[in-house]
Amino acid sequence: MISEKQFREELNIIITNAVREDVGDGDHSSLACIPADAKGKAKLLVKDEGILAGIDFAKQVFNYVDPNLTVETFIEDGTTVKYGDIAFHVSGSSQSILKAERLVLNAMQRMSAIATKTKKYVDILEGTGTKILDTRKTTPGLRALEKWAVKIGGGENHRFALYDMIMLKDNHIDFAGGVSAAIQQTLNYLKETNRDLKIIVEARSLDEVREIMTNDGVYRILLDNFDYDQTREAVALIGDYCFTESSGGINESNMRGYAECGVNCISSGAITHSVYNMDLSLKAL
Repeated sequence: MISEKQFREELNIIITNAVREDVGDGDHSSLACIPADAKGKAKLLVKDEGILAGIDFAKQVFNYVDPNLTVETFIEDGTTVKYGDIAFHVSGSSQSILKAERLVLNAMQRMSAIATKTKKYVDILEGTGTKILDTRKTTPGLRALEKWAVKIGGGENHRFALYDMIMLKDNHIDFAGGVSAAIQQTLNYLKETNRDLKIIVEARSLDEVREIMTNDGVYRILLDNFDYDQTREAVALIGDYCFTESSGGINESNMRGYAECGVNCISSGAITHSVYNMDLSLKAL
C-alpha cells in the first residue's frame, strides 16, 4: 500500500484541483454581495441515515481555503447518524465558508455513501473472518477519498494503484503467454528492478489454480467468477500456499455464502462505484 506521506499528497492534490475547478478567479456570487470583512457561522446538517465520513477531510478543505476558519466538531468519522444530526459548526469569514461549501458537501456526501455501503457489507460478513476489500473502480481523481471512506466504513483497501502491488489478471496472463510465464516474468522483473511488491494472480478455473501453485512468490490467488462449489474446492486445494480472494458476480445476497466457503477476502467494486450520496447540507446559523 502507499505510504501515509503519499496519501497526504494525494489529498492535497484533490483539494488544490477541486478548488481550482470550482472557484477559478473568484467566487463572484459571494464577492458581489457579502462584505470582505463579514463574519458568519454555519452548521453541517445531516438529512439522511448512515455512516458519516469526511469530517477530517472537511477540516482540511476549510484550512486550505482559509486557515482562520474554526471548526467545532460534534460527530466524528465512522459514526452512525440520522436525520437532524449536526456534525459540526464552522465559523469565520462568510466568504471563505461559502467558497469551501460545495467541495466539503460533495466530498462528504460521497464519502458517507461509500462508508455506509461498506459498513453494510462488513455487517453481512460478521463472524466469518472474511474481509471486504475495495478495488480500483473509483472516480478518477478521487481515489484517495473513496478508499479513505472504505476504511472509515470498516473495510480494507486493496492496492491503491498500479504501482504499489502486482496484479496479474486475465489479459496479463493471455498477453504473457500463460499463467506460469506471467508469474516467472514478473518475478524476474521484480528482481531486476529491485522492487518488493506483492503478487496477486487471477485464476479463471481450478486448472489455473493448480498451475499457479507450481510457482513460488504468489501472495494471493483471486478466484474470479467461481461458484460456491468451485470456491470451496479451490480453498481446500490452496490450503496454506497463499491467501485467497473471491471476486466477480458477488453482491449482498451471495457474499456471505462466498465467505463461508473459507476465502480470506472478498473484493467489491460496488462499494465505490455504485452508491447514492448521503443527503447533507451546510446551513447558515
